[in-house]
Amino acid sequence: MATPILVIKPKKVFSFGDLRELWLYRELLYFFSWRDIKVRYKQTAIGVLWAIFQPFITMVVFTVLFGTLAKVPSDNVPYPIFVYVGLLFWQFFSDSLSDTSNALVNNQSIVTKVYFPRLILPISSVTTKLVDFAVAAVILVGMMLYYDYTPNLLGLLILPLLLAISFMAAVGGGLLLSAINVKYRDVRYALPFFIQILLFLTPVIYPSSIAGKFSKLLALNPMTGVIQSARAALLGTTPLNWWLVADSLLATVVLLAVGVYVFKKTERTFADII
Repeated sequence: MATPILVIKPKKVFSFGDLRELWLYRELLYFFSWRDIKVRYKQTAIGVLWAIFQPFITMVVFTVLFGTLAKVPSDNVPYPIFVYVGLLFWQFFSDSLSDTSNALVNNQSIVTKVYFPRLILPISSVTTKLVDFAVAAVILVGMMLYYDYTPNLLGLLILPLLLAISFMAAVGGGLLLSAINVKYRDVRYALPFFIQILLFLTPVIYPSSIAGKFSKLLALNPMTGVIQSARAALLGTTPLNWWLVADSLLATVVLLAVGVYVFKKTERTFADII
């Protein structure tokens, strides 16, 4: 009696079968994420405190350059806490996007030898950054105590939604870039420049109110709504604009759909050209 042959091949489009497969391989997602965390801080002197060091020093530099010297407005709140709220979400998004774009290339030996849902690699890269976000948020709590800011308890409820939007935006952009990066390694050289430009097109160091007639254009960037809404919830800089949150969510869903489509469309060639 002939032994049945099971053929494993990627599907061209995303389906509920992919969701079921991701759930079956959830332990692999955990191990990839835990591996990345351990590798990042292995043999470092201060360990996970690097997650605090980067946004904190960036906040200090931006405060001196833009808050003190350039006199950039901060919606009547101290500039350090104003810019740190923006940096907290921006750092999560930009670092996730950068790591996710190289997720497949950095795991070349695994991709070419072992079968598992390739979607796990980009998702695990973003999941790892949640740890950095949580650690860096401790500094924000300390700054709010120092500046005697008490956030609205109802406003705090929107923060998980804003983090989810940031997570989906990073996954969507990362899927798109990682799929392109497999064939064209220019991505790793162009992406840092793109992220640097995007920083100044996102209201991280300035309030979106100064954009004037370009504010609607800035709203196309999903991180604009995330950062502005986070400041509204935590600092009370402006009333919470639910339409802006909806715009960010819609833009993120579109980006995620495009990223998943391109990733699944090119997945069958990863092992051959990586």
